[in-house]
Amino acid sequence: MTTLDQILYPPIKPYSEHSLQVDNTHSLYIEESGNPLGIPVLFIHGGPGGGTAPLQRSFFNPDEYRIILFDQRGCGKSRPHACLTNNTTAHLIEDIEKIRRHLDIDRWVLFGGSWGSTLSLLYAEAYPERVISMVLRGIFLCRHEDTHWFYQEGASRFFPDYWQDFIAPVPETQRDKIIEAYYELLTNENEIARMSAAEAWSIWEGRTSTLKADKDLVNHFGDPFHALAMARIECHYFKYQAFIEPNQILDNIGYLQKIPTKIIQGRYDMVCPINQAYALSEAMPNAQLVICDHAGHSALELEIAQALVEATDQIYLDEDIPT
Repeated sequence: MTTLDQILYPPIKPYSEHSLQVDNTHSLYIEESGNPLGIPVLFIHGGPGGGTAPLQRSFFNPDEYRIILFDQRGCGKSRPHACLTNNTTAHLIEDIEKIRRHLDIDRWVLFGGSWGSTLSLLYAEAYPERVISMVLRGIFLCRHEDTHWFYQEGASRFFPDYWQDFIAPVPETQRDKIIEAYYELLTNENEIARMSAAEAWSIWEGRTSTLKADKDLVNHFGDPFHALAMARIECHYFKYQAFIEPNQILDNIGYLQKIPTKIIQGRYDMVCPINQAYALSEAMPNAQLVICDHAGHSALELEIAQALVEATDQIYLDEDIPT
């Protein structure tokens, strides 16, 4: 049986690490690995608030790519941890542009999954001339209907047992507005209640991210340090509709038509259902949609991981894609 280690490139370490002060509050962690003279590729992590991990370097051929990972505001190794001040989508888009200039990169490949696909699309719509191509996974268009599915009604029907654990911290009288109720829990002064809510919020996503149960992934999502940033920042964004206009991504899709794009989607994705990837591919006739028939949401599911590596390999093999 094929394993994840056989699909991904071998582990590597960064050759350079940076701390970039992007405003008076936030400092971002950035790392580079692979080939300093290779094709620049930016890994845009999910969440918001998910942070990066060493394994994420392994989606790319280190001989061909200059691999750039960074932790978005408030998560991972960026500081201050779990901070909501000056933490909006507009800030993140401009942070990516500041990173590009800081690293003296003209154009780069964007690689993002889940919220990482959202932020990739929004950055590309703002700066299309800076994007060589995109590899996107588990498409999240971040509309009201998309957050409602996962945090109010939809995914709950497929995971009724996990759902009960998710809503347990919320008083019954407030369960008609789960995101708003969680926001109160995650921003109040009671540290015990705050951490309990953070773990419940984050574990809900970990439990529902794979077609087959993955205990290690759930444990990662339940780690208190990870869970606090993930829960606070996600809830903050979703309470305020991700600080974007309704249907903003599809309304501005015209900016992306010349950017070669591959969309990798698990057919049984319960976090970001396939209808979002399908709508994006319909709006981008030149994009290629790859449906993984035996997978859910996680990039670490074997079929999705295989498709992602094949997509990044194809970029440097395809003479039609300018680099």
